[in-house]
Amino acid sequence: MLIIEASAAWQLMTVIREQDYTFVTNNRSDFLALHGREPLHAGVIIIVPSVTPARQRELFTAALEHIGSRDLTNAVVEVKYVGSCIECSEYLLREANELSS
Repeated sequence: MLIIEASAAWQLMTVIREQDYTFVTNNRSDFLALHGREPLHAGVIIIVPSVTPARQRELFTAALEHIGSRDLTNAVVEVKYVGSCIECSEYLLREANELSS
C-alpha cells in the first residue's frame, strides 16, 4: 500500500497510472474526471463523504468486503453511510462516460 497526501490530483494520477494502482480517495469529483480520461485503469474506491479516520477505516473495510477478489478494471466502487448502514455501489467508469456523451 502506498499512501500519498497533499499532492495535486493530476500529479497523483501519473503515479497511479504508472504503477497500475487501484486508488482510494474521498476526492470524488477530481478523480472521477481524471480516471474518466484513462482508456484503462485499475479502479477507484471512493469514500463519500469525507469522514473521521475511524469512519474511513470502517467504510474502506466494507468496500474491501464488497469487492472480494474481483477485478476492478475500469470500475468505481463508492462507499458511504446511509443512516447507520454502510452502502456500496459499483459501476464501470468508461460505460458511465459513454452514456453521458
